[in-house]
Amino acid sequence: MRKLSTDEISQKRQENEPVQRPDRLPLTVLVDNVRSLYNIGSIFRTSDGVMVQHLLLGGYTPTPPRKEIEKTALGATSNVPWSHTNDPVESLKTLKSEGLKICCLEQTDQSIPYFDVTKKDFPLCLVLGNEVTGVSPSLIRLCDFAIDIPMHGKKHSLNVSVAYGIAVFHFSRVWREAGNH
Repeated sequence: MRKLSTDEISQKRQENEPVQRPDRLPLTVLVDNVRSLYNIGSIFRTSDGVMVQHLLLGGYTPTPPRKEIEKTALGATSNVPWSHTNDPVESLKTLKSEGLKICCLEQTDQSIPYFDVTKKDFPLCLVLGNEVTGVSPSLIRLCDFAIDIPMHGKKHSLNVSVAYGIAVFHFSRVWREAGNH
């Protein structure tokens, strides 16, 4: 085994293509009131890695172009379809009316482990919340279910962009292994 060189990795990388591709993961992600520009950049980069359908930035979540977002996004802001909403509640209601199941990544009294999400849960909207206060109660009320990441150490939560990465790569595996790509 040997580590691939930067040139070898670049040769495997897909060329920048139009943002709308038919094999995108049927997942919309609502990022509500996340304040860190670096978290947003990381969420963009992870979203590009699994080809989410749409990234919806809500509330005071910062939007591109910002150098701090680009520092961690590494160009993913131009590959991921995204928009901003001032009213995340109305946006979730609209997505729900379009047939998407709404799921929040939050510790609730009814959360299920993230790895229990299956193909039948798609198309899906995943809601992420603030780094300190989490997903707001007004958004949780609109969710069909909640997922969390079982924690085994002293700390009870992960950074929002890290937690998102864990969950969304599972979603991608579930969807793509079901032959939906």
